[in-house]
Amino acid sequence: MADLTRHNNERVRKAKVVLIGCSAGGFTLVYDIVSKLPRNFPLPVIVVIHRSRKHKSSIEEILNSKSKLMVKVAADKDQLKRGNVYFAPSDYHLLLEPDESLTLDCSEPILYSRPSIDVTFQSVADVYHDNVIAILLSGANADGADGICYIHEKKGFTVVQHPDSAEVRTMPEAAINKCSADLILSNLEIFSFMETLATTVNHNA
Repeated sequence: MADLTRHNNERVRKAKVVLIGCSAGGFTLVYDIVSKLPRNFPLPVIVVIHRSRKHKSSIEEILNSKSKLMVKVAADKDQLKRGNVYFAPSDYHLLLEPDESLTLDCSEPILYSRPSIDVTFQSVADVYHDNVIAILLSGANADGADGICYIHEKKGFTVVQHPDSAEVRTMPEAAINKCSADLILSNLEIFSFMETLATTVNHNA
């Protein structure tokens, strides 16, 4: 993995949340990322995956049995807690309120997607500003590009999967073409980055 510069290290250290977004081709990578997170992982994690309400997914239940962290489907009014992983439910946008509670929203799909990565990334950035780490992975449309760029504008820390590592390169390419990410990482480098967060983030922030 490319070493974090001292400047970037300071930005990562003060983070209050990790966001992960993906669509087609990203499911397995998300599973592997979450299942490998250490017990002392110091941040809440919010995951947004494009998935149809017509097809039931048990990823949260399976991961909760395998992960060292609490993994669940986000529910309305859930309060973000360190070391918990929240998956956006199918057919709802997932928003963060100023009191750090989650809200489910059924407004129109964005880029044919509900949940929308853009909606969640932008909502969380409006609350946490530059204290956000956002990771965008494989996907078949451009959802997430606007969200990554919005976080970048607010000085949050942005990571995009290298298109050559993605099963479907449309989503990470859209983000890279729209704005500059702090890091563009291979799959192995993403795992390394997540491990680094456990020791880099200020637990008392």
